[in-house]
Order: sequence, then C-alpha cells, then structure tokens
Amino acid sequence: MGLQRFEGRLERMVDGTLSKAFRADLHPVEIGRRLTREMDLQRRVGVQGLIAPNVYTIQLSTADFDRFESFLDAMVRELEQAARDHARSEEYGFVGPVVVTVMENPELRRGRFDIESEVHEGPAGLPVASIVLPNGDRVTIGPDPIDIGRLPESAVVIDDPNASRRHAEIRRVGNDVVLTDLNSTNGTRVNGATVRQRRLADGDQVVIGTTVLRFENS
Repeated sequence: MGLQRFEGRLERMVDGTLSKAFRADLHPVEIGRRLTREMDLQRRVGVQGLIAPNVYTIQLSTADFDRFESFLDAMVRELEQAARDHARSEEYGFVGPVVVTVMENPELRRGRFDIESEVHEGPAGLPVASIVLPNGDRVTIGPDPIDIGRLPESAVVIDDPNASRRHAEIRRVGNDVVLTDLNSTNGTRVNGATVRQRRLADGDQVVIGTTVLRFENS
C-alpha cells in the first residue's frame, strides 16, 4: 500500500515528458521498491517488536543522478515517506528519524544503483516521534517540550488568527507523547474531540485554530 501511494505521488510529481523517458531507464519507483526490500531484509527484533533501519544511503550512476537532480529533494521526501508507510503497514518500529541521502557514484553504470541501510538512534535514544506540519515539514519530538502557538519564539509557530499566542504543548512522558492545551481561547482538538490533555497515538490529527497537524511515531 505504501509503495502504491509512493508511485501515485511520483506520477503526479513527474511530468508526462519525463515519465516517458523513464520507460527505458531507471525509474524512482524501482528505488522505492528496493528500499522497502532492504527494510524487510535488515529488520531485527527489538525490545518492543521489529526494528527497521532508519538511515538509507542511495548511490546512483552519474547519468541517473544528473537526470534526477531537478527533482531530487522531492524524490528524497517521497522515499522517506514510503519508508514510513511501509514500516507502518508491516508494524516495524524505528529508533530514530527516517533519513534518505542520495549520492553520485561515478563507478556505477547507468541504470544501476546501491542502497546501504543503518540503524541510528534519535535524540537521547528516545523512540521516534514527530509532528507533521501542513506543508509536510516535520518537527522531531525530543526530550524537551514543544510549545505551539502564534508567538514567534514558539517551537511550532502557527500563523492562524484562531490560535492563541501560547496554545498547546507537546512533551514526552516516559515513552508516551502527551498533548496539553494551555488554556487556549478556542481549545485544542484531537481527531475532532476537544481535549485538555491527551496521550497521542500514531496518525492522530491535532487541530490548533483551523490549522491541522498530524502526529506520527514512525
């Protein structure tokens, strides 16, 4: 399912002319398929279940690197999301944020590529968790609390007149991630319900004013 979403997003990202060029050459979807296979092959048993690598280095030939360069950043974001989607569907865990790096390797022939994977712990060795912003950016939840609101010094700044200056806070409590409303004017909602305090679960939607954030633990 994750790869199907990945392929669909790539089709929308890559224009028709470039899509035709991929028919006879390396296609980004092939990289996505190899990446998820690497996850399956390198997963291991951890204290709380199966752990998958979270850091991937992809080496491309010079010809392929040059072809992908114009949309390389977007492709990396999609590969990282494909890894998260696959981990969620297979019930794999990560011990740190998912990071994909694409490098040029002049020794590789056109159409060939290599993937190396590693397990890297996140901040302070805590289980991975993040808040996904409306633009797709991620804020990793480390040991320090994350304050959300309109104040410019907030960790997550919400440019929304319906949000309070200090609207809510997210902090770790043991292995849990807890959201607390800071007596905001319009309240904080999680999955449609107004909450004062809530332990967040993977995929929860947090609404601050009219701004929608998503919590992910993968």
